Amino acid sequence: MNKKVLLTGISGYIGNHCAVELLKSGYSVRGSVRSLSKTEKVIDLINKEVDPKDNLEFCELDLLSDEGWDDAMSGCDFVLHVASPFINIEPKDENEYIRPAVDGTMRALKAAKKAGIKRVVLTSSMVSMLEDADKSIDINFESWTNVNATNVSAYAKSKTLAEQAAWDFIGAQTDTTPMELTVVNPGPVFGPTLSGDLSGASMGMFEQMMLGKMPRIPQASINMSDVRDIAKIHVLALENLNANGKRFIVTTEKPHAFQEVAKILKSNGYNKVSTKLAPNFLLNFMGNFNREARSMRSFIGKTYNGDVSSTMETFNWEPIRLEKTVLDTAKSIESYRM
Repeated sequence: MNKKVLLTGISGYIGNHCAVELLKSGYSVRGSVRSLSKTEKVIDLINKEVDPKDNLEFCELDLLSDEGWDDAMSGCDFVLHVASPFINIEPKDENEYIRPAVDGTMRALKAAKKAGIKRVVLTSSMVSMLEDADKSIDINFESWTNVNATNVSAYAKSKTLAEQAAWDFIGAQTDTTPMELTVVNPGPVFGPTLSGDLSGASMGMFEQMMLGKMPRIPQASINMSDVRDIAKIHVLALENLNANGKRFIVTTEKPHAFQEVAKILKSNGYNKVSTKLAPNFLLNFMGNFNREARSMRSFIGKTYNGDVSSTMETFNWEPIRLEKTVLDTAKSIESYRM
């Protein structure tokens, strides 16, 4: 009998890759979707990558509803809680992000605890590690975003508060065999899409660059992530004894500028890509009026340097090179769009 993993958000960009990685690694997968009408599309895209045999099933879950969580956990050994709201526009009401992120995480953990799940692996983000987000900083597994800082986006708040709530829940356990937690913290996520859905923030930005619809590139540097690395570490974290109780940054070894991404594309024949930098004052000024620009504010003109050494050591892992990530992403977008 294969060990069974409940994978929340299986129909999403990261969830798709996690499902494939789990099945290739010999796990049985129960994937949660907001509506079971999405399952056919998910089955089709997974079939292109791996034969699931009898190891794939689905359940319906909503981050804002208690319904179905106990049944979803039944018979599972582990949980990958990947589902989280993400829109790349700053919402009018920040609770549009915060409530589903925090409440959904708590629903997953409480139901997992009740079902006797051994370990939960939670997808967080580097945006939960940006401290005051008002200067260039080095980030490691002890860094936390100050949610009261002036420039913190609603998305960063949602990820920080959800992750903190998860650690608080784990820390409050009193039984002799407490449930375990491991957290994965990616940076901006690129890499091939399995579904062709380009509506996510990173993929949407990438497509805009390729089409020449981003005339100027924001001045910012941060460690970038490949979705295939993220999926790999999620799966390796399920049973690695040294991963319990830890946060893992899963990104390139050093920060890369968004302009560097543009230059890689340009030098590989994507001629519409602009490599011109946008003046910082302009993006800051636009943030007063434009919700998309506002969500980028905390990154503008800064370098965030994440330390991935503990991730590399714990999982004997090396990040995919940025150039490969960029070109594989571009080919993937072309195959669906151009």
